[in-house]
Amino acid sequence: MAEPGPGDKEEAAPAPKKRRLAAGERYVPPPRKLSAGVSFGAVHFAETSYYFEGGLRKVRPYYFDFRTYCKGRWVGRSLLHVFSTEFRAQPLDYYRAAARAGRLRLNEEPVRDLEIVLKNNDFLRNTVHRHEPPVTAQPIQILVEDDEVVVVDKPSSLPVHPCGRFRHNTVIFILGKEHDLKELHTIHRLDRMTSGVLMFAKTAEVSKRIDEQVRERQLEKEYVCRVVGEFPEHEVVCEEPILVVSYKVGVCRVDPKGKFCKTIFQRLSYNGKTSVVKCLPRTGRTHQIRVHLQYLGHPIVNDPIYNMAAWGPDRGKGGKIDKTDEELLKALVEEHRSKQSLDILGLLEEDLNSSAENKDSGNSGDCTKSSQADPINENSCPAKDTKDPERDAKDPERNDIAACPLNSDASLEMLEKNKELGSCENQDGQTGEERSEEKDPLCVECKITRRDPSPKELVMYLHALRYKGAEFEYCSKMPEWAMEDWEE
Repeated sequence: MAEPGPGDKEEAAPAPKKRRLAAGERYVPPPRKLSAGVSFGAVHFAETSYYFEGGLRKVRPYYFDFRTYCKGRWVGRSLLHVFSTEFRAQPLDYYRAAARAGRLRLNEEPVRDLEIVLKNNDFLRNTVHRHEPPVTAQPIQILVEDDEVVVVDKPSSLPVHPCGRFRHNTVIFILGKEHDLKELHTIHRLDRMTSGVLMFAKTAEVSKRIDEQVRERQLEKEYVCRVVGEFPEHEVVCEEPILVVSYKVGVCRVDPKGKFCKTIFQRLSYNGKTSVVKCLPRTGRTHQIRVHLQYLGHPIVNDPIYNMAAWGPDRGKGGKIDKTDEELLKALVEEHRSKQSLDILGLLEEDLNSSAENKDSGNSGDCTKSSQADPINENSCPAKDTKDPERDAKDPERNDIAACPLNSDASLEMLEKNKELGSCENQDGQTGEERSEEKDPLCVECKITRRDPSPKELVMYLHALRYKGAEFEYCSKMPEWAMEDWEE
């Protein structure tokens, strides 16, 4: 048989025949192939808009689809059972109301009955009304942009890329929306509360080249921080191993069972109360600098985790903690609850009533290196993002949003009057008093008034000052709080 010529059309392969279903059997379509290389684009950036108020960057609430394939352990269980056992941050009344409102879809068909039994490859979609926490209004300064990299000075309080409750209030989204810098590849990460030099590659090739330097430990990193007390004048080397206590809250501690770490510290100045210290991490463990400074008895002045009374009278100095891990986490949460600052931990009051963390339903919202995953088909739990506990938790942006019991009939009647999903978005330039935002009848966040953090609360005195590789060196300015004559 002759080979087809350039002008010939190849016949399309016949579509696969659907298997004849038995009586009462439900058809499940084959899984779709996800494109791991898709980046965020105009459709994602246009989901909502920003406004600025009280020194904060805020995101107008918007509708968002959480999507996931059926987990292996869900197979053979009813949707109702999965919701009641794994997504307890939301009461069952919420899911019943969401189903009746058409917000729950199974294989793109509206869920009519929560008693439906899940099968392998079932694809679940949950449309939620999403609220994001505010971040500092401080702009992202672009330090370098060329054909290979974009280097920025990241403000404190911004996650690097979408994670947990954060999507639009992230460096990736702000760069895409406000600077038209898209399809960036994450080279390294900074904790949400850490500011400073942050690098992105413009191509996969550049990313791979710098990644190799990171793996070979050829990348030199220099941080600066302000710590409690008079830090020793001589060089201090800390090699205590670090163990993750909780991915959910994002807490670590020194422990012999932890991973090897090494940090070199050098004092730069002392003002009689606090010291400015240069930090040279030789490894890249979760919260490494913060945990080592706490162990040395000089925690960062305003560290919202490692300089808290919950650690005991010595605040964890020398690894002395007079509590079990569970007692420590409870004490940390209670201390922030008393200060009305749970959001600094990335927690909501409702989160504390949710199920115990596990690798699929837990949601610490860490920003991991998986930023190139398909943003359209985020492998998220129906009402929450997922968390892989094998990855280091960089910061505790946990984000499941609970709902209080609903008067479903009244809520759905309101919903019928407000069918258009974008109705809660308003014109730019309006202040909080001028905005008259439409409320979503099923959204508990719309019913709650939360205290905004002050811009000062969103700053932690830890800054990535310099990153140096084999062929580059990028530096930012010394932060104001690190100046020798600075006073609180």
